[in-house]
Amino acid sequence: MKTFHCTACQALVFFENTKCLTCGRALAYCPARMEMLALSADDDGSWRPVGDGAAPDEAYRLCANYTDRGICNWAIERDDPASLCQSCRLTHTIPDQTVPENQAAWIRLETAKRRLLFTILSLELPLVSKVQDAQRGLEFRFLSDTVGVNGDQSRVLTGHDNGVITINVAEADDVYREAQRLRHHEPYRTLLGHFRHEIGHYYWDQLIGDSSRLQEFRELFGDERLDYQRALKEHYEQGAPANWEDRFISAYATTHPWEDWAESWAHVLHMVDALETAHAVGLSVRPERRDEPALSLPKKPSLARIEDFDSLVSEWSALTYVLNNLTRGLGLADAYPFVLSGPVMNKLRFVCASMR
Repeated sequence: MKTFHCTACQALVFFENTKCLTCGRALAYCPARMEMLALSADDDGSWRPVGDGAAPDEAYRLCANYTDRGICNWAIERDDPASLCQSCRLTHTIPDQTVPENQAAWIRLETAKRRLLFTILSLELPLVSKVQDAQRGLEFRFLSDTVGVNGDQSRVLTGHDNGVITINVAEADDVYREAQRLRHHEPYRTLLGHFRHEIGHYYWDQLIGDSSRLQEFRELFGDERLDYQRALKEHYEQGAPANWEDRFISAYATTHPWEDWAESWAHVLHMVDALETAHAVGLSVRPERRDEPALSLPKKPSLARIEDFDSLVSEWSALTYVLNNLTRGLGLADAYPFVLSGPVMNKLRFVCASMR
């Protein structure tokens, strides 16, 4: 994530802000400019950007989920007929708002989704909704477990199916998510991580499934034609194979080639986003010894970062070395509890190449 500044007063602002706390201007994120714009209300109901770089006729509207519900903070170009922004249009089903805690859950879900889409748009990956393309489009459904009249519980499984990404609303609850993390012996489980993983399945369909890359995928990840439901059942009954760290980024990646791909895809998004953040805040690592990890991040967009995989891994190694030492010094578990073996790096390299 890049660092943002109010375009009116240049104060530091964050991706989730709706108001500059320094000058009081309304803020909205503009995907076309990839900036947090300070805005001034116009007489016709539109909003004009304030500050350097604004064109005389440049104007926007605010997403309806911004003005009506306080869920969003994205802007829409004035001539766009849609009432929702590019991110909110992708949400097909929202959490049941008659349930009190679901208002906060919806905010968390949409916040994580917007962070996901920031990276997706930065990488210039294809992104269309189901409304635009029913066959190859994308949509999100935020659903909750239900209990029937007989007391039978219907569970919602977080997952992907033909462009439809379903997220169990309970994953927005920190206590539930941590309990699930411990139950499944996972070192890492976050709401944003779920979004990154599930959209990886979507992009397998878009970039790999019927492409010339399919054979190389099978050589690296395995044959995706293996029975998925059987593989999933065996994973939950037997667990990951011994020494899985030698070939996989996570234990769950051992389940099936599709899951191996999605875990690897999510990992690349983690790397790209964290490294961009490190650059944006001016982080560098200059150890006293030359044989220790060093980091001096050049200024380059996310798209350029995945095009130089060797530099990506080198920068990542230095950053995670620092992260883990800092968290250990605070008495916490490693911030980055993963091992990048040779086979794993080959998979990550393939993912990066597929994104281009």
